[in-house]
Amino acid sequence: MLKFLIIKAPIFMRSVRRAQFCSSAVQWEGGVSMVQGASRGIGLEFVRQLLGRNAKGHVIATCRNPDGATDLIELKRQFADRLNILPLDLTNESTIEEAAAAVKDNYGSLNLLINASGILSVPNVLQPETTLRKVEKSSLMLAYEVNAVGPTLVIKHMWPLLKVGGGSRTEREFAVVANMSARVGSIGDNGLGGWHSYRASKTALNQLTKNISVEFARRKDPIICILLHPGTVDTDLSKPFQRNVPQGKLFTAEFSVQKLLGIINNAKASDSGKFFAWDGQQIPW
Repeated sequence: MLKFLIIKAPIFMRSVRRAQFCSSAVQWEGGVSMVQGASRGIGLEFVRQLLGRNAKGHVIATCRNPDGATDLIELKRQFADRLNILPLDLTNESTIEEAAAAVKDNYGSLNLLINASGILSVPNVLQPETTLRKVEKSSLMLAYEVNAVGPTLVIKHMWPLLKVGGGSRTEREFAVVANMSARVGSIGDNGLGGWHSYRASKTALNQLTKNISVEFARRKDPIICILLHPGTVDTDLSKPFQRNVPQGKLFTAEFSVQKLLGIINNAKASDSGKFFAWDGQQIPW
């Protein structure tokens, strides 16, 4: 789960400003991707695979507390010239604005934005509600803030940077925004009920993403927005709830992200505003 920590002035900001990050077309030949919520779990695996798949691609990884993201720091040591880490707190819009300014100053554009953060439970703060009697306003508001509002604000502030041009050379004709949703956010697929805060916040994310995709299409912006369900993945988010997962349905982060990147890389303009499961099947709203 997300941990809400105070961010120190990180050493990584200095590396972002190094002279190597010039604005030449050659520098961004492999494109620029950003993963929001990259300190662990699915977000961290997205960073790892994006770096591993594209030897020339650059990745911007954001999280609340870069200095405490040990696995991300290790990746930084391996990919010093292609990975940069920025602080970004979904519950603090000013940090989103600051991250967008840093991306603009150092890269000029983004080709791929992945919103990977999500919150399901926090000990003594938020637990999935098995009955309406357990629903509390604070739980609803926290889930909405992290799962729906935060990713929407990230798109808002990164929007001017989402483009195919800007010196980057990628095979896509459009930039891609991929938001991590969940099948339980589907109203049409809901036959069990419960988990009110999590379900409703993911449903809100779905609607907001659909809305944004419609606006981008009307403006003829070369950006598509898709929603992705990663399956039940063996991460900190799902760990307290894995007991009832059917055999063979608990995925590793490596497997899930491999499948999701396949969907992202093969996305078409007509896929914008759609909701896909890890296996490529479209999920009903």
